[in-house]
Formats: sequence, C-alpha cells, structure tokens
Amino acid sequence: MPTILKPARRLNASLSAVVLALAAAGAWSVTNSAVAQTNDDPSAAPATHADQKAAKKQSKADKKAAVAQAKADKEKTDAQADADKEKANARVKDAKDQ
Repeated sequence: MPTILKPARRLNASLSAVVLALAAAGAWSVTNSAVAQTNDDPSAAPATHADQKAAKKQSKADKKAAVAQAKADKEKTDAQADADKEKANARVKDAKDQ
C-alpha cells in the first residue's frame, strides 16, 4: 500500500508546483476564466486555437463593417446637410425675388 501512495503524493506535489508556477506567471487567471466559461455551459468545450483564430477574424470583420457603416452614415448625413442647405438657399432666393 505505501508504494501506491508515494507516486500519488509525488503527482500531487507536481500538480501543486505546476499550479503555483501558472499562478505566478499569470496564466492561471486565463485558465480560470476558461473553466468559468465551461462551468456555465457544460456542453461547451475549451476554445481551440482554430476557435480563437476564427473569433479574431470575426472581430476584425465586425470592426471593418462598423467602420464601413459609419462612413456610409456620414456620407448620408453630409448629403442630407447639402440638400437642406440648397433648399434653404432656394427659399432665401425666392424670398428675395418676391
């Protein structure tokens, strides 16, 4: 029986050392957040490299779309402002003519 406990104790000590090293390196908080995310949804798997890459690509696409939408909104606003200005100028001209 003592021969079984000794490897288990060594494994436990090794795991403790790894956890301590991760905590010291700041990687433990990332691990904890991943565990916290999977605890909320038991069917969720940890994010793979491909998942992270896809999420980053989607984030870039979302930002690009937001910039394009902002530019389109600005162009529309500018066009409306120009139209309003022309309309106001036409009213002033009509008022002067009468």
